[in-house]
Formats: sequence, structure tokens, C-alpha cells
Amino acid sequence: MRRFWRPWATDAALVVVAGADLWFMFWWPEPSWELWLSALGVAALAVRRRFPLAVFVLTLPTAYFNGESAAPLIALYTLAVVSHRRWFLAVCSLVLAACMIWPIGSGPAMLFADSWWLASIAYALAPAAAAAFLGQIVQVRRELSARLAEITEAREHEQLMATQKVLAEERAQLAREMHDVVSHQVSLIAVRAGALQVSTADPEAKEAAGTIRKLSVRTLDELRHMVNVLRAGGGGPTELSPQPTLAQLGDLLGASGIEAELRVGDLPDLDPPKERAIYRTVQESLTNVRKHAPGARAAVSLARTGTGITVAITNTAPTRTAVPLPSSRHGLLGLHQRAALLGGTLTWDPTPDGGWRTVLTLPV
Repeated sequence: MRRFWRPWATDAALVVVAGADLWFMFWWPEPSWELWLSALGVAALAVRRRFPLAVFVLTLPTAYFNGESAAPLIALYTLAVVSHRRWFLAVCSLVLAACMIWPIGSGPAMLFADSWWLASIAYALAPAAAAAFLGQIVQVRRELSARLAEITEAREHEQLMATQKVLAEERAQLAREMHDVVSHQVSLIAVRAGALQVSTADPEAKEAAGTIRKLSVRTLDELRHMVNVLRAGGGGPTELSPQPTLAQLGDLLGASGIEAELRVGDLPDLDPPKERAIYRTVQESLTNVRKHAPGARAAVSLARTGTGITVAITNTAPTRTAVPLPSSRHGLLGLHQRAALLGGTLTWDPTPDGGWRTVLTLPV
């Protein structure tokens, strides 16, 4: 209801109510200047929000000519909503009450000659005071609502700052652990692999040691950039540099140590986040093949299908027994979340021949 009810509709309704009140109460049988002056005050209610004091003054003749009237009470209420000077509102209430109890053609003698003059004063002061009091209540309520909104916003800001502080501390701790523990271990692997590559005479061992050293150096490079990002504070979208692209998929398959085939169809231009998602999915899938299906062959295909792109990584059954290795089992779940953030899907299922198939679908 509030969606369709606008302030102008309220003002129009009040003008109609005040006009009807004037029509019922005005006792002159023919139009006169008193009627037109009172009608001017009623019409002025249409702009009561912009000029509350002027409208109140224009409605006073209505009370002076007719006694208790709706128009001046509405104007006094509007003035009380926006005014913070209570002494001024008290004066306006007294002026309005005086206009209502001092009708045209009356003098002090006629007023005080009436035995009910005290009741008349009280009867005039009551509606004027009620209008001013109601306006002040509305004003206080609005100010309290605004203050409550400010307090809520301040608390949310404090909670956000506290959360960011905790996250910054966690990022700094994670960066230290990655630098002191993970980077150290990977560096040792690279050094040992390099030494083995130089000292051994076996061609297969030399090639394997070279591959291990190459992958270790690449992992160290990515770890350094990850540590830099974590220490940067996460205030904005920080890019990991260098970023993997689809052009590097061939190198990824060549360095995997797996007999793998890459088939790339006619692909549209993809933004960097989607290219990274494809690269990481292929990387994780090939890692799983090496860990859980030694001796298996793999096939990686990228093709456009309808309004999206489909990446399928399929491997055959293993030919050797897999060596148990530690695993967090979070790799595919993380890739599934990455695909969901990009509006895509990731599924993985066994194949009838004992292999495994992982399918990534992303919208174009």
C-alpha cells in the first residue's frame, strides 16, 4: 500500500477534508471575502510541506471566521513536525486558540460575559495543543529512526572492519606458513632433483629428475606470487602473475608425465577467469590420473557446445597399482565451487572400462 500511496496523495486528501469541513461550517449563504480568504487557507495545504509557517498563517482566518476548523489544525501539526523551537510552537498554539475563541464581531466584553468562557478557552486550547503535541511526537519518532539507522550502519561498519582485521591476520599467518614450510620443502625437492639430474647416468632417471626440478621451480614461482597476494591484504582484486592460459595446456600435458592427447576445437574468446578455471581443472585431473591411475592414458578435449564450452578429461584404467599418497580430497570440490561462481558445472564419474571422466561446462 505504501508503494502506491505518495505524499501528494496525502496532501490532496487533506485539502478535500479541510474543504468539506469549511463547506459544512461556513454559515454565510452567499460567497463573500471571508469565504474566499478561508478557501485560500484550505488550498494552501497543498504546499504545507514546503512552506509550513506560511501555510499556518494563511489558515488562521479560517479559524477566526469559523472557530474550530480542520485546516489550521493540519497546518499547525505540519509546523510541529519540522520545527525544533518548542516555545515558538507554544505561541502558535495560543494564537490559533485565540482565533478560535475570539470569533469575528466579538469583543472582550462579549467573551468574558459568557459564564462558560473558561470552558471555551479550554475547548479551543485542547485541539491546538493536541496538533502541536502530535507533530512533535512524529518529529521525535523520525529522529529516533534516523539515529537508529546511523547506529546500525556504524555497527555494521565496525563488524566489517573487525572481520577484515581477522582476515588480514589469517592471511598474514597463512603467508608465513607457506613461505616458511611449503616453500622450504619445495625448494629442497628442487635442489635434490637438480643434484640427481647432474649426478645420475641413467637417462630415464635424468629425465625424471629434470621433470621434478622443472615442476618444483614452477611451483615455487606460483607460491611466491601467492604469498605476495596474501600479504597484500586482499583490498581489491589482485591478479596472480603470471596467469595460466589455454595456450599453456600443451606444456601442461607434456610436463605431466602422462601419455595424453589434447584436442581443441573452434573456441570463442574467453575471459581470464574462465581460462584459469579450465587450466586448473585440467591440471587437477592430470594430477589425479598420476596419483590414482598410474600407467593410464588421458585425453583432454575442448569444444564449443551450444551457448557454452565443454572441457572433458578422460583417462583409461590404471595398468599398475597406485601408491597410497596423502590427499585432502578437496581439489575437485574447490574446482566445483570455482565453476559454480562462473555460472558453470563440474561433474566427475567413473567410465565403464574402469577409467574416470571429468567434465567442465562453462557459459560463453
